Amino acid sequence: MDHTFVFYCIIGILIGEFLLTSFLNYLNAQRFKDPVPEDVRDVYNAEEYEKSQAYKYTNYRFGILTSTFSLVLILTFLLFGGFAWVDNIANQITTAPIPKALIFFGIILIGSDLLSTPFSYYQTFVIEEKFGFNKTTLKTFISDKLKGWLIIIIVGGLILSMVIWFFQWAGTDFWIYTWLLVAVFTIFMNLFYSKLIVPLFNKQEPLQNGSLKEKIESYANKVGFELNNIFVINGSKRSTKANAYFSGFGKEKRVTLYDTLINDLEEDEILAVLAHEIGHYKKKHIIFNLTTSILLTGLMLFILSIFINNPNLSLAIGVARPSFHAALISFGILYSPISEITGLLMNYLSRKFEYEADNFAKNTFSETPLISSLKKLSKNSLSNLTPHPAYVFMHYSHPPLVKRIQNLKA
Repeated sequence: MDHTFVFYCIIGILIGEFLLTSFLNYLNAQRFKDPVPEDVRDVYNAEEYEKSQAYKYTNYRFGILTSTFSLVLILTFLLFGGFAWVDNIANQITTAPIPKALIFFGIILIGSDLLSTPFSYYQTFVIEEKFGFNKTTLKTFISDKLKGWLIIIIVGGLILSMVIWFFQWAGTDFWIYTWLLVAVFTIFMNLFYSKLIVPLFNKQEPLQNGSLKEKIESYANKVGFELNNIFVINGSKRSTKANAYFSGFGKEKRVTLYDTLINDLEEDEILAVLAHEIGHYKKKHIIFNLTTSILLTGLMLFILSIFINNPNLSLAIGVARPSFHAALISFGILYSPISEITGLLMNYLSRKFEYEADNFAKNTFSETPLISSLKKLSKNSLSNLTPHPAYVFMHYSHPPLVKRIQNLKA
């Protein structure tokens, strides 16, 4: 295959993914005004439902704008030699492979983020503000952006440097060592993300003594779940939307509750949500997802090792001097259809796991408070009660609310 063929494959994939995504979004939008299923008819009153409709349509239209901009931006970069231009800038600074690659990706990632910042700003300070969700200040918005760049530069730069060094040292066998590096990093982050990264953005405090903590500890003992780390995070710093999540495993496992969740739900409802999260752990979903992620990364790296030395990957994006970093850009786009397929499988399994975690909460606690908590959380986030099945199949990692409630009532 020559570089022209690879170029047209890249263009075809980018346009094809855009058209598929746009079509699915269109199908989903056509279902916005469908009759609300009986099981979730009590989530909104008439005024709230009208507000949720407006929120969905606003995000739908804004999504068309942002996805079109992204497509036009990358096509312009490809058609008018943008990648070659960035590569030349990096090459003028240094010809050493690792520093050159860091400069190349640094310019692309930070430049892309800067171009998308007005859209992020509008999403946060106009759309989310209009519908009563936003609590982010301009200072927090800028701080989050700068901290995100810092993490990418330090962590991403270190990992990229190691990958290129492996390639220089081991040739096409670099994928094995890269896989081991990524596996160790993934496990490390799963264990310590809440300790190392979250505090950079949010304040976490142990759940205070009281009836809620006593109920949680009592339930954890009942189901044989050792839980010493229960934290409350100040999610209200950025949004009124509520959440809870489980992280880590072994002695490092912890449950984190958003302060908005504690404010929005009754204690039994919070406990039901917690029971669901513990269900994920008891059913070994955490370990399965972690293992699967590592295996899929290994598959991607193995395929990368087959094609990385092909100069046509670099030439296809207009870079005249074949290099690891230019080939990585091409490969990332060419591999995206495979990522879509594996993503479909992971979403299917994720939805299955959600049912299993719901059933665990139902059988070890109660379905009634879990149903009411799911309805409240959906209402408070103005979620879509009538998603299109095709959109759910492609994008949903959780089953639609009505399906979860029907399962809990069965």
